Amino acid sequence: MRVFRKRRDRSLTNYKRRIALIKGDAERLVVRKTNRSVIVQIVRYEPDGDKIICSTDARELKKYGWETRCNIPTAYLSGLLTSKKFKDRGRAIVFDIGLYKPIKDSVVFAAAKGCVDGGLQVASNIESNQDRLSGKHISAFMEKASSEKEKYKNQFSKYSVKSIEEKFKEVKERISKE
Repeated sequence: MRVFRKRRDRSLTNYKRRIALIKGDAERLVVRKTNRSVIVQIVRYEPDGDKIICSTDARELKKYGWETRCNIPTAYLSGLLTSKKFKDRGRAIVFDIGLYKPIKDSVVFAAAKGCVDGGLQVASNIESNQDRLSGKHISAFMEKASSEKEKYKNQFSKYSVKSIEEKFKEVKERISKE
């Protein structure tokens, strides 16, 4: 069994969509999420395999003082950091969401919005709710859960005492200054 057939059977690759993306000679903005992190990459197609030009893992945000989680503010900051790392900003980049469903205000679109705000020309119409990007919805949920001590302790024990929104602004400024 050839590899592409195996990847199609396991629903790992949609080859019709992939061929449509690589027909143009543009780089792709690839966003993948794991249970604990977000990975943002700029990838170029080459006949012998895709080449990663620039990559950011959300764990790199620890240098800037951000606690790594797989959430919307982390994805946005990862996209912002990727755009600061990428050197060739003149070319348009195609947004590749892979097999993820295109849901508005999701982690994948938050990372793309971070890239756009960082100055990359992503060829897609990306709109996001600014309150969700900054983590305001997480702060509101934390306040609501603080009445239930056990639930609060389990879900938010690794977050710092400082408001997520304030921390988000500080980290965003540090990344933008680079």
